[in-house]
Amino acid sequence: MEDVETAEEGLGKQHRKEKKDLQAKIQSMKNAVPKNDKKRRKQLIEEIAKLEADLNQKHEEELKQVKSPCAVGDKKVEAVVNGVEGLDLETEELKEAKHGRGPSKAQKRREKKAAVDRERDARIAEAEVENLTGLRHLERLKLAQKLAERRLQIREISSDGHCMYRAVEDQLSQHAMGLTVKELRTQTAQYMKSHADDFLPFLTNANTGDQYTSDEFEKYCGDVAESAAWGGHLELRALTQVLQLPIEVIQADSPAIIIGEEFDKQPITLIYMRHAFGLGEHYNSVERQMEPATPEQS
Repeated sequence: MEDVETAEEGLGKQHRKEKKDLQAKIQSMKNAVPKNDKKRRKQLIEEIAKLEADLNQKHEEELKQVKSPCAVGDKKVEAVVNGVEGLDLETEELKEAKHGRGPSKAQKRREKKAAVDRERDARIAEAEVENLTGLRHLERLKLAQKLAERRLQIREISSDGHCMYRAVEDQLSQHAMGLTVKELRTQTAQYMKSHADDFLPFLTNANTGDQYTSDEFEKYCGDVAESAAWGGHLELRALTQVLQLPIEVIQADSPAIIIGEEFDKQPITLIYMRHAFGLGEHYNSVERQMEPATPEQS
């Protein structure tokens, strides 16, 4: 078992290096394609998807080989080792049977660990399939194509309940407007509380379906200000009023929407992703694509 774990650890390091190398190669490929060549950019997205899929398949096959007892080391040696281990277990079981005992604590721990390992491996395999063929992967491809047409790229924001506010904070920093997540949350809650009639009709109790009471709305605003409560369309509407500028939201499967169009200013831009994580929706920021290095720079 220790040899297998050691092999897995070494393989994991190799896989991480190969993924890092692939990302560097992908970035180089992106830099080599002119931003205004839409046909080539589309082909590039497909090429990148295939490279990622091929690497993931290679890693899966290598991991399976490491975990397969017949694929590691010399088969004859392993047969002997397995035979010895089998004799040890048989001897232990015979001893336990003679004394009328069930499985030992050590055996139970081994079985429990094996079950946990099998469940973990199954989850990893499912996640890899989902990443390559599922909605999350398709959503990223569509967004990448939309952003490439505008010479933009996704700027990743951490998924911690504050993602919408962090994305706004990031956008503001790119426009030299310094507001923290805490300040954004506090001002959003204050605006909503002072304009309750504009927000209360859109909030309903999930259990009863009834419109929020004043107390429920007060608690809702308190969560906006003080907790990691997820932000959505209502909070974005409040933020446009707080910031006095429009907010554009780009999505994969529908046209971009602009909230706060009454403000005649350049909007800040967010990315809304339905399938980014296991919990569902997520907001990211955007940034200008890196310009390819010129011969003089390189």
